[in-house]
Amino acid sequence: MKPLRFFFFLAVLFSLSSCIEIIDDISLNDDGSGTLKYNINLSASKVKINSILALDSLDGKKVPSREEIQGRIDHFKDVFEKRPGISNVTISSDYNNYMFKLSCDFESVKLLQSAIKKTLQEEVKDDQKLLDENVNWMEWVNNSFVRSVPDFTIKKVSNLSDEEKELLKQGTYISITRFQRDVKEFTNSKAVLAKNKMAVMLKTNVYSLSQNPDLLENTIYLSPLKP
Repeated sequence: MKPLRFFFFLAVLFSLSSCIEIIDDISLNDDGSGTLKYNINLSASKVKINSILALDSLDGKKVPSREEIQGRIDHFKDVFEKRPGISNVTISSDYNNYMFKLSCDFESVKLLQSAIKKTLQEEVKDDQKLLDENVNWMEWVNNSFVRSVPDFTIKKVSNLSDEEKELLKQGTYISITRFQRDVKEFTNSKAVLAKNKMAVMLKTNVYSLSQNPDLLENTIYLSPLKP
């Protein structure tokens, strides 16, 4: 899910010389609870990443050490798992293959969104203009689920150089939404319905997403609950 800003920025940092795959996966139960999984896979470029991490700086930007990266990840987890409605938070970091995975359970979409917003407020105290607490990018109402892209992720990509944006075209961003019953219809023509009719997938690249946030915007309508 696009809203996990720290993981997104981590991906952008490494993507400056890497092929990147991001998978944003939400499983939503009929009562509005569910599970979020957010994975970043940089294994195809681990040699280049090791070269970057061996430097003190790159293009005038400080290169963090593995310890600093892990410290930020641990802090994010500590803050995030204390939010109301969030449980079973796990974050795995594989520095041999540069794969990062986050998973958590949530009691409702509303509480998940609130937890993300509150955590990000603490993470980006020096750049609060990126956040708009009044904007929602997820909503679960009356057998429909709305997903969109948060502005802060787009703003960050828009601040990158042309060369950095070009490199982002090499990677992929996959958004998956899973349900406990059949999907009736959805609004994004690029979305793909799973064979079992209980999941919807959208795929693009990070650069295209930065140029057109509507690429992953989708309203998914489900079949009514059976009596």
